[in-house]
Amino acid sequence: MLEEILINVTPQETRVATLENGVLNEMCIERTSKTTLVGNIYMGRVARVLPGMEAAFIDVGLERAAFLHSSDIADNTRIDENGEKQPRHIRELLREDQNVLVQVIKNPLGTKGARLTTNLTAPARYLVFMPGDPSIGVSAKIEQETERDRLRDIVRKLQEEDEDNEQGNQDGYIVRTAAEGINEEALAKEILFLKKLWRSIQENIQKAKPGDLVHADLPLVKRTLRDLVGVSVERIRIDSRESYTAACEFADKYLPEIRPRIEHYPGERPIFDLYGVEDEIQKALERKVQLKSGGHLVFDQTESMTTVDVNTGAFVGHRNLEETIFKTNLEAAQTICRQLRLRNLGGIIIIDFIDMSVDEHKRQVMRAMEKALDRDHAKTQVCDVSSLGLVEMTRKRTRESLEQTLCSECPTCSGRGLLRTAETVCYEISREIIRQVRQFDVKSLTVVAGPQVVDMFLDEQSHYFAELESFVDVPIRLQAESMYNRDQYDVVIV
Repeated sequence: MLEEILINVTPQETRVATLENGVLNEMCIERTSKTTLVGNIYMGRVARVLPGMEAAFIDVGLERAAFLHSSDIADNTRIDENGEKQPRHIRELLREDQNVLVQVIKNPLGTKGARLTTNLTAPARYLVFMPGDPSIGVSAKIEQETERDRLRDIVRKLQEEDEDNEQGNQDGYIVRTAAEGINEEALAKEILFLKKLWRSIQENIQKAKPGDLVHADLPLVKRTLRDLVGVSVERIRIDSRESYTAACEFADKYLPEIRPRIEHYPGERPIFDLYGVEDEIQKALERKVQLKSGGHLVFDQTESMTTVDVNTGAFVGHRNLEETIFKTNLEAAQTICRQLRLRNLGGIIIIDFIDMSVDEHKRQVMRAMEKALDRDHAKTQVCDVSSLGLVEMTRKRTRESLEQTLCSECPTCSGRGLLRTAETVCYEISREIIRQVRQFDVKSLTVVAGPQVVDMFLDEQSHYFAELESFVDVPIRLQAESMYNRDQYDVVIV
């Protein structure tokens, strides 16, 4: 599968689109007013310890206090009298007003602060450096056992030859997916770079005060070159001359093998328009996604989870009902995986496939889904079809979804997606009028409401309105206010 990466740069934001065989599959947006914090290292101060949650709030100089769970703290276990490892209580690990060096592993999401860890790492192209942790790990996406063993042996050899490790400072590494097929010389160079980077971070740590940023991760364009450009990426097109030059300099220094694939796009037509990316972004913000067969998907993103409903829609098939359902679910499985990446949906995801009675069809749909998820950079976990016909899965969430990045809550419905009908509001106003008349000495009333509500009082509900005025024996004046939405009204005592 051939991939292209398109990078659109403006003074306000940088947008990165990943295309697979010409189809948009992934979108990342970083605005100058709201850059990502993942990978940043801060000198924090413990603001509050929460024993009941085995966690603490850490002040790192951000708008909201960040969250640190005991499981994300280094050396968080102890050996009991039986020689077994036991988790240490948060009170043993942290105290209030203590300074602690932390790294962001999740951006702030909604009302939640950033998620932190004290297990610091420094990523590069092929390796992730883990200071103080002597272990060696290999990415699970490198599937061939012989290649995994080869890479582990090379890194272990380089680790043993490291002078710092000989002096008792044990450091470890995680071999990234991009290292597949890479030789020892390239890995040795990267280890030297990471050690040099870590020494500069240590110098910043010595001078840091609580709330200070010790180390910031790379900007989005360079991060994309480091993390997303694999062997299957055919070219990287950048529409900004300045960003293109910076990307080339970065590639020349750290990633020479990808330098020939970086291109500058000088065209007059916007690069995202040329590839139809803008249209795909707009579609990704809609609830309904049409399938080529005629069926459709409905995505609903809530605070706790995302639900996906699969429907046959206009697809009637050519054979029988079971075959129609199977083909719809098979296409839906692949489309759902693409949409999860494109919309950057994370957390708990529940998929309601159309009920299948044939077990083999269920297995094929799950296999298609697992195969499509193999290309996802985010970690996913999928359960089999439940007894209710639902598929439960999780997808690691480190940044806001596309909808959260580009959209805000509707001020009219407050994110509910629903408004009370004009008839319902009319009856609410009637009850409020009766309440006011019984509670106060009222001479006359003025009802200020949206135009739809006032029109209903004067048209369909005119007979009821006359009865109401007669019942309370008080003159009632209706005033339409164009700035009021259908849910808003005021009953004013005159």
